[in-house]
Amino acid sequence: MGTKSRKTYTPEYRREAARLVIDTGRPVAVVASEIGVGEQLLGRWVHAERARTDPGEAPLGLDERAELERLRRENQAMRMDNEFLGKAAAFFASKQNPRNGSR
Repeated sequence: MGTKSRKTYTPEYRREAARLVIDTGRPVAVVASEIGVGEQLLGRWVHAERARTDPGEAPLGLDERAELERLRRENQAMRMDNEFLGKAAAFFASKQNPRNGSR
């Protein structure tokens, strides 16, 4: 029976994994299972990344997190609406015929 060696992760990988949790607001458990690392390990990475990037920033409360999620959804819907309107405007602009035939 051999000894089991520990997996090692680069600092860049740790930061990127932590940013997945921080930037998306998804739970540590979900992200940990997706990327195949332990929850506690990823939790430590997230804590370290938060301390590294902005030590004075307090974590979001439940109300703030809910509003942030609502605003992100609203922002995504507005982006989709804007994209649709841009395509519609281009479509209608290409269909316009000159009134007097001079072009």
